[in-house]
Amino acid sequence: MVPMTASVFLAGPASWNTIVVLDRLPEPVPHMQFAEGSWETVGGTSAGKALTLTALGRSTLLHALSASDEPGMKIRDALALAGVDVLWGESAVTERHLNLMTRAGARVSLYLSSPEATEGQDDAALIAAMTRADALVLDLAPEPLRLLPHAQATGRPIWVDVHDYDGTADFHRPFLDAADAVFCNADRLPDPVDFLHSRIASGAALAVCTLGADGAVAVDSDHVEHRVAAAPVEVVDTNGAGDAFFAGVLDARLTGADLDTALRAGARAASSVLGTRHLHPVLDPVLDPAAG
Repeated sequence: MVPMTASVFLAGPASWNTIVVLDRLPEPVPHMQFAEGSWETVGGTSAGKALTLTALGRSTLLHALSASDEPGMKIRDALALAGVDVLWGESAVTERHLNLMTRAGARVSLYLSSPEATEGQDDAALIAAMTRADALVLDLAPEPLRLLPHAQATGRPIWVDVHDYDGTADFHRPFLDAADAVFCNADRLPDPVDFLHSRIASGAALAVCTLGADGAVAVDSDHVEHRVAAAPVEVVDTNGAGDAFFAGVLDARLTGADLDTALRAGARAASSVLGTRHLHPVLDPVLDPAAG
Protein backbone atom coordinates (compact mmCIF):
# COMPACT_ATOMS: atom_id res chain seq x y z
CA MET A 1 0.00 0.00 0.00
CA VAL A 2 1.58 3.28 -1.13
CA PRO A 3 1.30 6.03 1.51
CA MET A 4 -0.51 9.12 0.25
CA THR A 5 1.24 11.48 2.66
CA ALA A 6 4.76 12.53 1.68
CA SER A 7 6.97 15.54 2.24
CA VAL A 8 7.88 15.67 -1.47
CA PHE A 9 5.62 14.68 -4.35
CA LEU A 10 7.34 14.00 -7.67
CA ALA A 11 5.84 13.35 -11.08
CA GLY A 12 7.88 12.34 -14.07
CA PRO A 13 9.96 9.72 -15.83
CA ALA A 14 11.24 6.39 -14.57
CA SER A 15 12.88 4.44 -17.37
CA TRP A 16 14.86 1.33 -18.20
CA ASN A 17 18.17 2.40 -19.71
CA THR A 18 20.95 0.76 -21.65
CA ILE A 19 24.22 2.60 -21.01
CA VAL A 20 27.02 2.33 -23.58
CA VAL A 21 30.38 3.92 -22.73
CA LEU A 22 32.51 5.05 -25.67
CA ASP A 23 35.88 6.78 -25.97
CA ARG A 24 34.13 9.52 -27.94
CA LEU A 25 30.59 10.26 -29.06
CA PRO A 26 29.86 8.96 -32.58
CA GLU A 27 30.36 11.26 -35.52
CA PRO A 28 27.40 11.55 -37.94
CA VAL A 29 29.03 9.35 -40.60
CA PRO A 30 28.89 5.58 -41.19
CA HIS A 31 31.59 3.91 -39.10
CA MET A 32 32.31 1.29 -36.43
CA GLN A 33 33.21 1.86 -32.77
CA PHE A 34 33.98 -0.48 -29.90
CA ALA A 35 32.25 0.13 -26.57
CA GLU A 36 34.37 0.41 -23.45
CA GLY A 37 31.50 -0.96 -21.39
CA SER A 38 27.73 -1.38 -21.28
CA TRP A 39 25.03 -2.22 -18.75
CA GLU A 40 21.30 -1.92 -18.08
CA THR A 41 19.87 0.09 -15.20
CA VAL A 42 17.02 2.22 -13.91
CA GLY A 43 16.95 5.69 -15.42
CA GLY A 44 14.68 8.69 -15.53
CA THR A 45 15.13 12.09 -13.94
CA SER A 46 12.26 11.67 -11.47
CA ALA A 47 13.42 8.21 -10.40
CA GLY A 48 16.87 9.67 -9.75
CA LYS A 49 15.52 12.47 -7.58
CA ALA A 50 13.24 10.08 -5.68
CA LEU A 51 16.10 7.68 -4.98
CA THR A 52 18.30 10.42 -3.50
CA LEU A 53 15.48 11.98 -1.47
CA THR A 54 14.51 8.57 -0.08
CA ALA A 55 18.14 7.78 0.79
CA LEU A 56 18.35 11.13 2.61
CA GLY A 57 15.38 10.08 4.74
CA ARG A 58 12.91 12.44 3.10
CA SER A 59 9.35 11.10 2.85
CA THR A 60 8.76 10.93 -0.90
CA LEU A 61 6.02 9.83 -3.27
CA LEU A 62 6.84 9.36 -6.95
CA HIS A 63 4.17 9.24 -9.64
CA ALA A 64 5.54 7.55 -12.76
CA LEU A 65 4.18 5.60 -15.71
CA SER A 66 5.12 2.21 -17.11
CA ALA A 67 3.63 -0.73 -18.93
CA SER A 68 3.34 -4.14 -17.26
CA ASP A 69 6.07 -5.48 -19.55
CA GLU A 70 9.52 -6.83 -18.69
CA PRO A 71 11.32 -3.44 -18.60
CA GLY A 72 8.44 -1.93 -16.65
CA MET A 73 8.51 -4.66 -14.03
CA LYS A 74 12.30 -4.35 -13.71
CA ILE A 75 11.91 -0.66 -12.89
CA ARG A 76 9.07 -1.28 -10.45
CA ASP A 77 10.91 -4.06 -8.66
CA ALA A 78 14.18 -2.12 -8.41
CA LEU A 79 12.56 1.02 -6.99
CA ALA A 80 10.52 -1.02 -4.53
CA LEU A 81 13.62 -2.83 -3.29
CA ALA A 82 15.36 0.55 -2.95
CA GLY A 83 12.55 1.76 -0.70
CA VAL A 84 11.02 4.32 -3.06
CA ASP A 85 7.25 4.76 -2.71
CA VAL A 86 5.65 4.98 -6.16
CA LEU A 87 2.10 5.51 -7.35
CA TRP A 88 2.35 3.81 -10.73
CA GLY A 89 0.18 4.79 -13.65
CA GLU A 90 -0.43 2.28 -16.42
CA SER A 91 0.96 3.12 -19.84
CA ALA A 92 0.96 1.36 -23.20
CA VAL A 93 4.77 1.49 -23.20
CA THR A 94 7.60 1.66 -20.69
CA GLU A 95 10.07 4.49 -21.13
CA ARG A 96 13.40 3.19 -22.44
CA HIS A 97 16.59 5.03 -23.33
CA LEU A 98 19.85 4.16 -25.03
CA ASN A 99 22.49 6.46 -23.53
CA LEU A 100 25.77 6.83 -25.38
CA MET A 101 28.30 8.14 -22.86
CA THR A 102 31.93 9.11 -22.55
CA ARG A 103 33.92 8.87 -19.32
CA ALA A 104 34.05 12.68 -19.28
CA GLY A 105 30.25 12.85 -19.08
CA ALA A 106 29.30 13.73 -22.66
CA ARG A 107 26.02 12.05 -23.53
CA VAL A 108 23.57 11.38 -26.32
CA SER A 109 20.24 10.01 -25.07
CA LEU A 110 18.17 8.08 -27.60
CA TYR A 111 14.55 7.70 -26.50
CA LEU A 112 13.41 4.27 -27.64
CA SER A 113 9.90 4.63 -26.17
CA SER A 114 8.12 7.23 -24.08
CA PRO A 115 4.68 7.14 -22.38
CA GLU A 116 1.91 9.55 -23.25
CA ALA A 117 -0.07 11.34 -20.53
CA THR A 118 -2.82 9.38 -18.78
CA GLU A 119 -6.49 10.30 -18.93
CA GLY A 120 -6.48 11.30 -15.27
CA GLN A 121 -7.89 8.15 -13.74
CA ASP A 122 -5.69 8.56 -10.64
CA ASP A 123 -6.18 12.32 -10.26
CA ALA A 124 -8.11 12.19 -7.00
CA ALA A 125 -5.25 10.40 -5.25
CA LEU A 126 -2.63 12.55 -6.98
CA ILE A 127 -4.28 15.84 -6.06
CA ALA A 128 -4.71 14.70 -2.46
CA ALA A 129 -1.02 13.74 -2.29
CA MET A 130 0.08 17.06 -3.83
CA THR A 131 -2.10 19.03 -1.43
CA ARG A 132 -0.46 17.40 1.60
CA ALA A 133 3.14 17.67 0.35
CA ASP A 134 5.65 20.33 1.38
CA ALA A 135 7.01 20.63 -2.16
CA LEU A 136 6.02 19.42 -5.62
CA VAL A 137 8.54 18.37 -8.27
CA LEU A 138 7.23 18.18 -11.81
CA ASP A 139 9.70 16.98 -14.41
CA LEU A 140 9.60 17.36 -18.18
CA ALA A 141 7.14 14.80 -19.55
CA PRO A 142 3.55 14.76 -20.85
CA GLU A 143 2.01 13.46 -17.58
CA PRO A 144 3.56 16.16 -15.34
CA LEU A 145 2.58 18.76 -17.94
CA ARG A 146 -1.02 17.56 -17.64
CA LEU A 147 -0.75 17.78 -13.85
CA LEU A 148 0.64 21.33 -13.77
CA PRO A 149 -2.75 23.10 -13.35
CA HIS A 150 -3.65 20.74 -10.49
CA ALA A 151 -0.27 21.39 -8.86
CA GLN A 152 -0.68 25.15 -9.13
CA ALA A 153 -4.15 24.93 -7.61
CA THR A 154 -2.74 23.37 -4.43
CA GLY A 155 -0.65 26.46 -3.66
CA ARG A 156 2.32 24.24 -2.77
CA PRO A 157 5.79 25.34 -3.99
CA ILE A 158 6.66 23.87 -7.38
CA TRP A 159 10.22 22.87 -8.25
CA VAL A 160 11.15 22.16 -11.87
CA ASP A 161 14.26 20.91 -13.64
CA VAL A 162 14.49 22.01 -17.28
CA HIS A 163 17.83 20.21 -17.83
CA ASP A 164 19.55 21.31 -21.05
CA TYR A 165 17.06 24.06 -21.88
CA ASP A 166 18.22 26.34 -24.69
CA GLY A 167 16.24 29.39 -23.60
CA THR A 168 13.61 29.14 -26.35
CA ALA A 169 12.00 25.65 -26.49
CA ASP A 170 8.21 25.90 -26.17
CA PHE A 171 7.68 22.63 -24.24
CA HIS A 172 9.57 23.98 -21.23
CA ARG A 173 7.61 27.23 -20.98
CA PRO A 174 4.62 26.04 -18.88
CA PHE A 175 7.01 24.44 -16.37
CA LEU A 176 9.06 27.62 -16.13
CA ASP A 177 5.97 29.79 -15.74
CA ALA A 178 4.69 27.63 -12.86
CA ALA A 179 8.00 27.25 -11.03
CA ASP A 180 8.93 28.62 -7.63
CA ALA A 181 12.38 27.02 -8.03
CA VAL A 182 14.08 26.41 -11.40
CA PHE A 183 17.05 24.11 -12.02
CA CYS A 184 18.93 23.65 -15.29
CA ASN A 185 22.37 22.87 -16.66
CA ALA A 186 24.67 25.05 -18.73
CA ASP A 187 24.98 22.77 -21.77
CA ARG A 188 22.85 24.82 -24.17
CA LEU A 189 22.31 28.20 -22.52
CA PRO A 190 24.33 31.04 -24.07
CA ASP A 191 24.49 32.89 -20.73
CA PRO A 192 23.41 30.69 -17.79
CA VAL A 193 23.71 33.39 -15.11
CA ASP A 194 21.64 35.85 -17.14
CA PHE A 195 19.00 33.13 -17.55
CA LEU A 196 18.90 32.57 -13.78
CA HIS A 197 18.37 36.28 -13.15
CA SER A 198 15.60 36.31 -15.77
CA ARG A 199 13.75 33.54 -13.92
CA ILE A 200 13.91 35.50 -10.65
CA ALA A 201 12.64 38.58 -12.47
CA SER A 202 9.76 36.44 -13.77
CA GLY A 203 8.68 35.43 -10.28
CA ALA A 204 10.73 32.40 -9.23
CA ALA A 205 12.24 32.50 -5.73
CA LEU A 206 15.28 30.39 -6.63
CA ALA A 207 17.14 29.59 -9.84
CA VAL A 208 20.10 27.19 -10.05
CA CYS A 209 22.36 26.06 -12.88
CA THR A 210 24.71 23.09 -12.56
CA LEU A 211 28.10 23.49 -14.24
CA GLY A 212 29.43 19.93 -14.25
CA ALA A 213 32.95 19.76 -12.83
CA ASP A 214 32.76 23.50 -12.09
CA GLY A 215 30.01 23.02 -9.51
CA ALA A 216 26.88 25.17 -9.65
CA VAL A 217 25.67 28.75 -9.52
CA ALA A 218 22.41 29.95 -7.96
CA VAL A 219 20.52 33.22 -7.86
CA ASP A 220 18.23 33.94 -4.90
CA SER A 221 15.08 36.05 -4.70
CA ASP A 222 17.18 39.20 -4.15
CA HIS A 223 19.25 38.52 -7.30
CA VAL A 224 22.29 37.63 -5.17
CA GLU A 225 24.55 35.05 -6.83
CA HIS A 226 25.82 32.02 -4.89
CA ARG A 227 28.38 29.46 -6.09
CA VAL A 228 29.46 26.03 -4.92
CA ALA A 229 32.34 23.86 -6.07
CA ALA A 230 31.83 20.26 -7.11
CA ALA A 231 32.83 17.77 -4.45
CA PRO A 232 35.95 15.80 -5.50
CA VAL A 233 35.17 12.20 -6.37
CA GLU A 234 36.39 9.44 -8.68
CA VAL A 235 33.75 9.38 -11.41
CA VAL A 236 32.33 6.04 -12.54
CA ASP A 237 29.24 7.38 -14.34
CA THR A 238 27.69 10.85 -14.52
CA ASN A 239 24.07 9.77 -15.08
CA GLY A 240 21.87 11.07 -12.28
CA ALA A 241 24.35 13.55 -10.80
CA GLY A 242 22.21 16.56 -11.63
CA ASP A 243 19.13 14.89 -10.19
CA ALA A 244 20.98 14.04 -6.98
CA PHE A 245 22.19 17.65 -6.73
CA PHE A 246 18.60 18.88 -7.13
CA ALA A 247 17.38 16.46 -4.48
CA GLY A 248 20.12 17.41 -2.05
CA VAL A 249 19.31 21.11 -2.37
CA LEU A 250 15.57 20.49 -2.01
CA ASP A 251 16.00 18.29 1.05
CA ALA A 252 18.25 20.86 2.74
CA ARG A 253 15.91 23.75 1.98
CA LEU A 254 12.99 21.82 3.47
CA THR A 255 14.96 21.47 6.69
CA GLY A 256 15.39 25.27 6.78
CA ALA A 257 19.00 25.46 5.56
CA ASP A 258 20.23 28.69 3.99
CA LEU A 259 21.04 28.62 0.29
CA ASP A 260 24.81 28.22 0.60
CA THR A 261 24.37 25.29 2.98
CA ALA A 262 21.79 23.76 0.66
CA LEU A 263 24.10 24.06 -2.34
CA ARG A 264 26.84 22.25 -0.44
CA ALA A 265 24.32 19.54 0.44
CA GLY A 266 23.49 19.27 -3.26
CA ALA A 267 27.17 18.90 -4.16
CA ARG A 268 27.57 16.12 -1.58
CA ALA A 269 24.49 14.32 -2.90
CA ALA A 270 25.80 14.57 -6.48
CA SER A 271 29.17 13.17 -5.47
CA SER A 272 27.47 10.19 -3.84
CA VAL A 273 26.05 9.00 -7.18
CA LEU A 274 29.10 9.70 -9.35
CA GLY A 275 30.86 6.69 -7.87
CA THR A 276 28.24 4.18 -9.02
CA ARG A 277 27.06 3.14 -12.47
CA HIS A 278 23.45 3.39 -11.26
CA LEU A 279 21.29 6.38 -10.33
CA HIS A 280 22.16 5.91 -6.66
CA PRO A 281 24.34 3.51 -4.62
CA VAL A 282 21.20 2.00 -3.05
CA LEU A 283 20.62 0.33 -6.42
CA ASP A 284 24.01 -1.40 -6.41
CA PRO A 285 22.91 -4.45 -4.36
CA VAL A 286 19.59 -4.51 -6.25
CA LEU A 287 20.95 -4.44 -9.80
CA ASP A 288 24.49 -5.77 -9.25
CA PRO A 289 23.97 -8.36 -6.47
CA ALA A 290 27.04 -10.39 -7.49
CA ALA A 291 29.28 -7.35 -7.02
CA GLY A 292 28.28 -7.12 -3.37
